[in-house]
Parts: sequence; structure tokens; C-alpha cells
Amino acid sequence: MSENERPEGDRIAKLLARAGVASRREIERMIEDRRIKIGEDFVTSPATFLTSLNGVTVDGKPVAKPERTRLFAFHKPTGLLTAERDFSGRPTIYAALRNALPQGTPRMMPVGRLDMNTEGLLLLTNDGGLKRQMELPSSEIPRTYRARTFGDISQEQLETLIEGVEVDGMRYDRIDANLERRTGQNQWIELTLTEGKNREVRRVLEHFGLKVNRLIRTAYGPFGLADLPRGAAVEIGKEDVERFRASLAS
Repeated sequence: MSENERPEGDRIAKLLARAGVASRREIERMIEDRRIKIGEDFVTSPATFLTSLNGVTVDGKPVAKPERTRLFAFHKPTGLLTAERDFSGRPTIYAALRNALPQGTPRMMPVGRLDMNTEGLLLLTNDGGLKRQMELPSSEIPRTYRARTFGDISQEQLETLIEGVEVDGMRYDRIDANLERRTGQNQWIELTLTEGKNREVRRVLEHFGLKVNRLIRTAYGPFGLADLPRGAAVEIGKEDVERFRASLAS
């Protein structure tokens, strides 16, 4: 389709993501499940172009006008899934967020995931477009973790990760890893990476024969965990969010 043939407006999946309904991928699933309508008609394609969300409903409810982009830092405890619901009944972050977020906060979506046994910084936003941008490997946003491990490893071995590593057929890009302190066969290791593949830190450290017995994400881009209490959330300032977003576009 040429630029002249392109319909006016934006794809409905993009508009709904921007409005904080869900991520684009989740919206595509919602369309498949016939949960989204324009007037009385079900939307059949996420590529439907619209100039506004007037008349669009999700599960029978009109879509509210997009709020300003908001970003929260949440200190995720262990034992919680980064998911909206779990069909086997395991607890999710949303149970904790009901108490952690201010009353009246719009629906927040996690930026990336932390697995059930990983704790630390989890960013949350109401802007599906920002969420997607922050998750893309091409954005090269650094994520920093601290891992407590059992086993034997040297700083020299960790420094080989700066060239990347392949584990069980999976290639991981460069990781900046540093040995912090050691007590017997336990040591803390700090790792900074930009890909954020599923269970990347655990798999890479296990590749060295280490057992990870605690894993904490301490930073995501310019945003740090600092002294935020476990289970608490704090909103990141509007100016900081705008400055960060501008840096992604540059």
C-alpha cells in the first residue's frame, strides 16, 4: 500500500494500546476473541484504521479517552506472577498492585516481565506504545540485576560475557558482569544487559555451573529500585518520563 493509498487515521490496535487498554499483542487476541466492537459490529482485524475511538467498546464498555502517559516503579516481591490472571490460581502482581497504586490509577501494564522467583524493579505504564518501545531489543535499554549465586567463578570468566555467549543453542548478546563480593562459595554478581530474553540471567549463570538462589532487578534504563520498599510502588515524574521518551526517539 502506497502512502497515498493509506487510510486516514491509525490502526485500531495502535489506538487502543495508546489508550492503555492493553498491549498490541493482547489487543490482537481480544479481537480474535470477539471482545471489541465498533458500534454493533465486531472488529475482525487489528489493521482496521480509525481516526478516533468514538463508538469503540471493549467487553461492551466504551473506551475512555487516553490519559497522559504515566509510569510507575514497583518493587515486585518473589512469589508473584507478572500476569493479569493465572488459571491455576497462583498470585499475580495485580493483587499486590491494588494496595500499592494510588486509588483511581488507570489500568497499568508491566514493561517486560520478572519471573515468579525474581524480585526487584518492575516498571508499569498505561501507555501501550511506550511499553512496546521499552521492550524492543532494538531500543537497547540497559537492565541491571544483582544475583546471589552458589558455586565457583572468577571475574575473568564473567568478563567473557562481554562478547556474548551461546547457551543450549540460544545466543545472548553482550553482558557486562562484575563479581561484587564473595562469602565462601556464595557471591553476589552484578549484570547489565540490553536484550532481556526469557530467564537470560539465570541461564547464563547456570551455564557457568552456578546456582542462582536470589535474583533482583535493580535498574531499567535510567530508573532505579533505590530504597523502594518491597511491595510498594511510586510514580515517576512527568518530566522524567518525557525526557526518557525523547531519548528513545533520538
